[in-house]
Amino acid sequence: MENYKQTPFFEIHKSLNARILPFAGYYMPIEYTSINEEHINVRTNAGIFDVSHMGEIWIKGNNSYEFLQWVLSNDISILTPGKAQYNYFPNHSGGIVDDLIVYKFDENEYLLVVNASNIEKDYNWLINENKYDVTIINDSDNYAQLAIQGPKAIDILQQITNSNLKNIPYYSFTIGNIGNVSNVIISNTGYTGSGGFELYFTPKDATYIWNTIIESGKEHSLRPAGLGARDTLRTEMGYLLYGNDINDNTSPIQAGLAWITKFAPYKNFINKANLYNEIKNGTKQKLVHFKMIDKGIPRHNYEIKNSQGETIGIVTSGTMSPILKEGIGMGYVLTEYSSTDNIIFINIRDRLLKAKIVKAPFVKTNIS
Repeated sequence: MENYKQTPFFEIHKSLNARILPFAGYYMPIEYTSINEEHINVRTNAGIFDVSHMGEIWIKGNNSYEFLQWVLSNDISILTPGKAQYNYFPNHSGGIVDDLIVYKFDENEYLLVVNASNIEKDYNWLINENKYDVTIINDSDNYAQLAIQGPKAIDILQQITNSNLKNIPYYSFTIGNIGNVSNVIISNTGYTGSGGFELYFTPKDATYIWNTIIESGKEHSLRPAGLGARDTLRTEMGYLLYGNDINDNTSPIQAGLAWITKFAPYKNFINKANLYNEIKNGTKQKLVHFKMIDKGIPRHNYEIKNSQGETIGIVTSGTMSPILKEGIGMGYVLTEYSSTDNIIFINIRDRLLKAKIVKAPFVKTNIS
């Protein structure tokens, strides 16, 4: 237990009586009041999340573009400075090293924001693939990160920054101020589906920035939110979670990531030929989204069965939707069972409960 790190906001979380548990090498707040309350407040007002456990890796040098085109699935040629892009690292055996967001600062400088549990793995992976003599810097310990999410996030932050937040389109960013702190990366991204911004800054400014945002958010019902609500929010949107829905052995094509797998003639990337064949010929399994018809909450690793009771897949993520008040989930099933509106059965405590395959997102929001 002594090896777990603390984010710069740890003492704040303690003072708020958050339920704190180890997660991805850090002590992280799971909830402050309740997951449902925090979830609904993000959907209707705004929540502030400590996501300082996430990793930040810089790619710098003359061959940065060529290097990233090799290690990333998506085509970064469409990026201009100030733009961000969802991506993944394909591995050489058909799986996914990690999913991530790429921020382009200029032609020779990019920031990769990676999952907390994969920071060292990703860094080592990039070092091993570095045939382009680029500079790779794991800068994770030098950044704190907050996500202010929800429909009122823009009003809260606009009061404390000189940047015009309405001029930052979705998946774009700028460098601005929060209060009297300058050089803050202000990014219009998020993992909740309710809009908002993610802020990157130095740990020494963490307490000031937290307090400044909290003060600005008082009139907008801003509340702290933990990783529990973060998980239920992303599940309602059908967003993937590394380690649950995708991993080193998961085909990105069967995971529904063909849309960020680009096969431009000028882009040669890791495992390109095999991934192209999977798109062309199909995969044995597909990731599906489903709603429970019978009352029950699907959970990670629950079996998915057909009407004959045969196992056809497995649940990767599941929860009780705080907005819909019904069980929702994601999982892999044999492709022949993957059509929208198909009826499947989730094995919950040795009871086969009926569910229906639906299209994501489960909940419609202002950006879905």
